[in-house]
Amino acid sequence: MPIFTAPDGAELAYHLRGEGAPLVVLPGGPMRASAYLGDLGGLTAHRRLVLLDLRGTGDSATPADPATYRCDRLVDDVEALRAHLGAERIDLLAHSAGGSLAMLYAARYPQRVARLVLVTAIPWALGMPATPEDRLAAARLRSGEPWFADAFPAFEEWLAGKADFDPAFAPLFYGRWDTTAAGHDARADDETNDDAADVYGSDGAYDPPATRAALARLTAPVLLLAGELDGGPRPGLVRAAAEVFADAECAVQPGAGHYPWLDDPEWFTGCVATFLDRA
Repeated sequence: MPIFTAPDGAELAYHLRGEGAPLVVLPGGPMRASAYLGDLGGLTAHRRLVLLDLRGTGDSATPADPATYRCDRLVDDVEALRAHLGAERIDLLAHSAGGSLAMLYAARYPQRVARLVLVTAIPWALGMPATPEDRLAAARLRSGEPWFADAFPAFEEWLAGKADFDPAFAPLFYGRWDTTAAGHDARADDETNDDAADVYGSDGAYDPPATRAALARLTAPVLLLAGELDGGPRPGLVRAAAEVFADAECAVQPGAGHYPWLDDPEWFTGCVATFLDRA
């Protein structure tokens, strides 16, 4: 397991999977260990994945200062990883909450990004959150599922702030609720640093006007991938985020939720690999 040192001295780990040109991968959660990403549906057949465990997660050390869990502070860790890899520029993929970290990195170090892939990423860094109305509209698309009657009322209560997260509505985050999805979801609590997650998007983490202005000047091509059934973000929000970038394209994966590489690995890997390999 490779280790590198962050600017503040924290020892951070990353995991290498697959062969080919490197693709740096930032996990979501926020602050979930990279293990949940697996091989990204077989993307390892096309690229060598460099999966970063953010500080305080997975095999990375817990920092002395908890304030360094804030998203904008984590940008320094990504840059330290790039330097450690000896890469002039990196292809960068980020999932979910990791998308905001990737956007902040691209805004601060545009010359270091060759290509950027944002997978089901809520654009918090752009000041564009997924609303409860977005999430409920997406959830209603699943009304024909056998688990919907139990899941939807609990989901409404959670979004209204009247209840804690309920495992009953976990199926809403997956395009296909099967044993693979259930096993994937069951690991979430053990893989997530909840204290760090509370700090990740805390006050001062984002400056949407500055980030929008910087990303409008980014010359690297950007792929924003949405799941057709995902509520956070819905495809419409992803398309709106794409308008911020100078060179961006959107892809909506049919029948996919928040973890599209599990719902249809072949579709997901084909889309991402085609974008990354484009001349």
